[in-house]
Amino acid sequence: MDSDTLIGITTAKEVGIIVCDVTKGLFKVTEKDGFSVLISQLNGCQLSFADDAIEASDGNIYFSVLNTKFDMQNWYLDVLEASSHGQVLKYNPTSNETVIFLNNVVAFANGVALSKDEDYLVACEIWKYRCIRHWLKGANKGITDVLIENLPGAPDNINLAPDGSFWIPLILLTSKGLEFVHKYKTTKHLVDSFPRLIVVNVATDGKIIREFDDADWKVITFVTSALEFEDHLYLGNLNCNFLG
Repeated sequence: MDSDTLIGITTAKEVGIIVCDVTKGLFKVTEKDGFSVLISQLNGCQLSFADDAIEASDGNIYFSVLNTKFDMQNWYLDVLEASSHGQVLKYNPTSNETVIFLNNVVAFANGVALSKDEDYLVACEIWKYRCIRHWLKGANKGITDVLIENLPGAPDNINLAPDGSFWIPLILLTSKGLEFVHKYKTTKHLVDSFPRLIVVNVATDGKIIREFDDADWKVITFVTSALEFEDHLYLGNLNCNFLG
């Protein structure tokens, strides 16, 4: 793919991977066929800010859109405004239709994940330091609530763990002299120029089970994804030229 704006990736259920491109939309990539466009427009307009995706067992793909109000040059204004301009979209590959699944309830929508039983969808709200949950099945179907809030950092992504819990990498303040801005969520992110590593493991009841960090920045910083596979936790980041 001739692009330098790839930001989100997930494995497809059958074969290949699904990729989010901030400026071009949603793609599928396979070794045999290369890349193909799944969706590049929504309601006649170019799809921008596609960030993360997850495919359900029925083939539908849920993916987040960071913000719908500001363009690529002014995305930071969404941080300052701190309003819910993010979305979660649902793409049906059978009908080739895309619908707005969650709207006006997600602030700067980042990572998305499905629960182990696919009874709810989780979306990270990076500026609100929380993850919301939208119920897909059961008695709470159609209800949106909060899975976890008051996180010790901004949730950048989320992945399902084999045991049904979730791995969430967080962006943190590093200067002790800036703790006073913690209650001002947007300010906290703006002054966070050198985030250290912290990854939290969150249970289905919203409680933090474990957390890992690199307080001295000796190994890896600015971790944006965490994926558990065969008893190892793999870490993606923006600052280093390697995976953790």
